[in-house]
Amino acid sequence: MSRYATIDIGSNSVLLFVAERDENNQWKTLAEKAEITRLGEGLKATGRLSQEAMERTAKVVCEFANFARELGAEAIVAVGTMALRTAENSADFVKMVKEMCDVDVEIIPGEEEARLSFLAVKSGLKTPAERVVVIDVGGGSTEFIFGKGDEIEKKFSLNIGAIRFTEDYLKSDPPTEEELKAMLNAIEQELGDLKIDFKPDALLGIGGTITNLAAVKHKLEKYDPEIVDGTILTLDEIEDMMRMFSSMTVEERKKVPGLQPKRADVIVAGTGIVYTIMKKLGLPELMVSVRGVRHGLMFDRFGK
Repeated sequence: MSRYATIDIGSNSVLLFVAERDENNQWKTLAEKAEITRLGEGLKATGRLSQEAMERTAKVVCEFANFARELGAEAIVAVGTMALRTAENSADFVKMVKEMCDVDVEIIPGEEEARLSFLAVKSGLKTPAERVVVIDVGGGSTEFIFGKGDEIEKKFSLNIGAIRFTEDYLKSDPPTEEELKAMLNAIEQELGDLKIDFKPDALLGIGGTITNLAAVKHKLEKYDPEIVDGTILTLDEIEDMMRMFSSMTVEERKKVPGLQPKRADVIVAGTGIVYTIMKKLGLPELMVSVRGVRHGLMFDRFGK
């Protein structure tokens, strides 16, 4: 049996997936880990990754890589997304990780990130829907994948992320009604008209923002992917959560069952992005998947 590991280095968090493939090409999950490191913190203002953000993120990447090696992973693939695509000094981070733990970080374009996300979701969620839209709301960007069956018809990535909209609009704690309104208007403008030539049968959502919203719906004291996977979130529920989060201080949000404390400061913006996308697409429900880029990467690189 062969063991492999994939690491997804995002603007907000680092995620690890370790799996084993048998002779029949069947996969068994050995471990999954996630840590919020905020690599993209302050990136929009400076155009650069801060030394502190690079160091804490590289440390987690190396901890994950060493853990995967201890489990017997014979190969590790690490990819960087929005923060590393846009930062002037992303090469410094790639070099830092290479020197610290001999892991090569590939910086992938937004369209490749979207393709890997679609591959992951379609291999995991069983939905009867023929035509779907998959969204991945991250800290620095949001990926959109429009698919029919197992085929991608259209995919793109927009620089709309929870960290940026928090930093730009939500200055008060809790945010004021005016700040919330200004943020939602800005998200709507940047999304544009999201023109599509068909009415999707279903909206599928992945990423930390969306899985946290599902965990909050279930009031999970301890995160359980089996409960979260396949959860249906309605537009009304998303709006209620956005209003609830925006009425609380960051410290109060940290105590909400199901919400990762480290995500408490950016969850208002993340929920606002999901809410605005659902309104724009005219879809009243979203199905949650716990899969993501790291799973798609595993199947893409090692599943053949």
